[in-house]
Amino acid sequence: MTATHGEGDRMAVAFAHVLRGTGLDVPVGSVVGFAQALGALGVRRRSPVYWAGRATLVSRPEDVAVYDRAFAAFWLGEGPPPTERPEVVPLTLLTDDAGDDELAPPEAATEPPGPTVTVRYSPTEVLRHKDFADCSPSELAEARRLMTDLRLRTALRRSRRMQPARRARGRPDLRRTVRSALRAGGEPVRRAHLEPGRRPRRVVLLCDVSGSMEPYARALLRFLHAAVAGGSRVEAFAIGTRLTRLTRQLSARDPDAALRQAATAVVDWSGGTRLGAGVRAFNDRWGVRGLARGAVVAILSDGWDRGDPQVLAGEMARLGRVAHRVVWVNPLKASPGYAPLARGMAAALPYVDDFVEGHSVASLENLVEVVAR
Repeated sequence: MTATHGEGDRMAVAFAHVLRGTGLDVPVGSVVGFAQALGALGVRRRSPVYWAGRATLVSRPEDVAVYDRAFAAFWLGEGPPPTERPEVVPLTLLTDDAGDDELAPPEAATEPPGPTVTVRYSPTEVLRHKDFADCSPSELAEARRLMTDLRLRTALRRSRRMQPARRARGRPDLRRTVRSALRAGGEPVRRAHLEPGRRPRRVVLLCDVSGSMEPYARALLRFLHAAVAGGSRVEAFAIGTRLTRLTRQLSARDPDAALRQAATAVVDWSGGTRLGAGVRAFNDRWGVRGLARGAVVAILSDGWDRGDPQVLAGEMARLGRVAHRVVWVNPLKASPGYAPLARGMAAALPYVDDFVEGHSVASLENLVEVVAR
C-alpha cells in the first residue's frame, strides 16, 4: 500500500528529526529523496522503509548502528531513540623512526588505553631537505654521509675516435671489410663502416669558500669529493681571494683524509671573495686552454663579490663561449623572497644556462640530474 503524499512527507521529516537528534548529519536533499521513496513504497512494510532510509539518509558506514537503533525506536517502538552517538574509543598514535627492516622495540612504559597505531617516519628523508645552515654538527655529519652516494653523470659527446658502426652508414671500414671478404673466399659480401664514438663530457666544479659561504662551504666540499672520487672526468677548484685546484687532494677515497688535504691546500678559507678574478684565473690557466671546452661547468657560490662586477660579467661570457653549459648553484636561492640582487650574481646570471639551489642534500641530488641532461 503506497502512502499519500502528505503522509510520506510527514513521516520522512519526523524520522530525519530523530536522526539529527542522535548526531547524524542528514541534509535536506537526503530527506527529500527519502520522502519520495516513501511515496512510492508506502509506510506499512518496514523492510522497504528501512532500506530506503538507509540508502538515502546514511552516508558513512560508522553511522549504520546509530541508524538501526533510531529506526527501531521510531518505526517499531522498541525503546527511546538514542540521544548521543556511540562512545569513540581513543586511539593512541605512536611514532617510530627505526630502520626499514624492523620496528624499534617498545620502551618499558605504561600500556596506553585502547588500540594503538604505530606510524613510521624517516629522519633521513627530513634531513635530505634540511638547510645545511640549520643543521647541527651531528646532522651535518649524517648529510655528508648521504652525499657519498652521489655520482655525477654527464651526457655523452661525439669523440674523434672512430668505432665500428652497427648500421651501414658512416665512413667505410676497409680493414674489416677485407677481413670479412677473406673469410668468404675473397668476395666482399658485407661492407663494414665506422662512426664517431661517444664519451662523457668533462665536469668542472668551482666552489666558493669565502666567508659568506661558511655555512655551506664544508658541506659542498664533501659533495665535490664525492664527485671527484666517483668520476674520472671531474675537476674541482676552490675560489676565494685566489683560485686553488683541488682535484688531486679530493681524489683520495677516504673522505676525511681528502677534506684535510683540501683544507691544507686552500689558504684563503673563509676570507674575501673575488669571483671575477677567480673565474679569470681559471679561464687563463685551465678553462680556455681546454679544461672547459665542451664541458659542463658548475659554480657553487652565493654570488657575493667584492670585485668589479664588470670583470665577472666579461669572464662569464668568455667561459660560456667555450663551455657546453654553465650551471650556477646558489644556496641562498631557496630562501623565501630571494632575488639575485647581489652585484656578482646579477652580473653573472645572463651568462648562466641553469640557476639551481644548493642548500641541502636534495638540492644537490637535483644538481646531479641537471648536470646529466
